[in-house]
Amino acid sequence: MRSATQDFHPSSRIGGGGYGVVYKGVLRDGTQVAIKSLSVESKQGTKEFMTEIDTISKIQHPNLVRLIGCCIEGYHRMLVYEFLENNSLANSLLGPKSKCVALDWPKRASICCGTASGLEFLHGEAQPNIVHRDIKASNILLDGNFNPKISDFGLAKLFPDNVTHVSTRVAGTVGYLAPEYALLGQLTKKADVYSFGILMLEIISGKSSSKAAFGENLWVLVEWAWKLREEGRLLDIVDPELTEYDEMQVLRFIKVALFCTQAAAQHRPTMKQVIKMLTKEVNLNEKALTEPGVYRWNGSKECGNSSLEETSSSQANKNRSSKNPYIITSSNFSGADFDTEMLPR
Repeated sequence: MRSATQDFHPSSRIGGGGYGVVYKGVLRDGTQVAIKSLSVESKQGTKEFMTEIDTISKIQHPNLVRLIGCCIEGYHRMLVYEFLENNSLANSLLGPKSKCVALDWPKRASICCGTASGLEFLHGEAQPNIVHRDIKASNILLDGNFNPKISDFGLAKLFPDNVTHVSTRVAGTVGYLAPEYALLGQLTKKADVYSFGILMLEIISGKSSSKAAFGENLWVLVEWAWKLREEGRLLDIVDPELTEYDEMQVLRFIKVALFCTQAAAQHRPTMKQVIKMLTKEVNLNEKALTEPGVYRWNGSKECGNSSLEETSSSQANKNRSSKNPYIITSSNFSGADFDTEMLPR
């Protein structure tokens, strides 16, 4: 690994976060790779590291990142993946403008559909089924042709055929967490579906779900989308950088995202149904669409003490909560017991 990365030279670094650093490397046979070196302080422990190795080594799909190998030596733990030229969707679409890549609508639509295909494989075809638990823009990597590949299986949970849900401590990324999972710790595949819906809204709008706020009431992205739907202005959510697009297709994608983010998990479609909805194989029954659920976090860095906030505009949120029963706040759920592992973007 040292040889492949020029002794982990800073110029080889292509990404990083709370988990450690990612380097671009070249193996002796000329193969380009991405080497994820976990920091000693990484929130991904040995259990999560072994889970990622065991999980991804057993599955192969065009929309899942391929694991080439791993390295465990003392405190050093590394994962070696195929190298993807266009880095993550977070960098290409949501990062600083100097690093952003122009993604036209066909590319964005393809990224949505490819990610859905990868998730559908995890939920329905992988044996046992897998819930990713951390679907977000930084975990969607793009190859040279901007084909998406789901990465980072460190938080993945296996779902045997006879299991409908798993009770677990909450793990994931604020801004993408399904409210029922964040509150109750009962994990189902529908938690991934919710995260995917948020991801779609980011792809369409070019805005980050965890950083941007809209309107005088400081709506989060999914709330803003719902508000625009109520006002008949759904296309206002579209990224201004998109000057040419199929309006009917974009509207369908936005509505599918709203179906995915409904407050009640049982109302959300499966990923198999999502693919059919995106490809026009089924008509969208908008009369069945209900309001999205919203989970809020107080921003504390002490993960074990995470709680739900009413937003930075307390009175505004109280007004919203009285009108929207699907907003989850501390006043709605007092006494919720959290054992959380939050990974802010």
